[in-house]
Amino acid sequence: MKTIALFADVQNLYYTVRQAYGCHFNYSALWADVSRGGRIVEAYAYAIDRGDAKQQQFQQILRNLGFTVKLKPYIQRSDGSAKGDWDVGITIDVLDAASRVDEIVLASGDGDFDLLLERVRAQGVEATAYGVPGLTAHALIRAASRYVPIEGGLLLKS
Repeated sequence: MKTIALFADVQNLYYTVRQAYGCHFNYSALWADVSRGGRIVEAYAYAIDRGDAKQQQFQQILRNLGFTVKLKPYIQRSDGSAKGDWDVGITIDVLDAASRVDEIVLASGDGDFDLLLERVRAQGVEATAYGVPGLTAHALIRAASRYVPIEGGLLLKS
């Protein structure tokens, strides 16, 4: 059975799904969809820690599904902008996992990951990208072995 490492860019998923559909992403449906392709042996969800109870509850749901939740503190800059970027952390973890699995699944539409998926594929590992249609970088879609649009059952309609 094919082994899979799953990586979820929580901030990207939250904002792109909300912008496109006005609802939330269904992580349980993602897990089920990815599991149909093989056995998930590693799974990480990258999020920003604001310390509020609702977020902590959501993070526990992710853990219950099987994700290892990685948190960075929310940083509010003096100019009012915010920082909470996991791109380097995701990249390091994907490169590490690529030597241990048959497929990398990245749930993010962030075009910054195009070179990462190209590198993974150059190592002979499949690279699947899940992203919101119209909000996923074309470079990321081209770099992936397979692109799965986030729509339908991957959405939590309230």
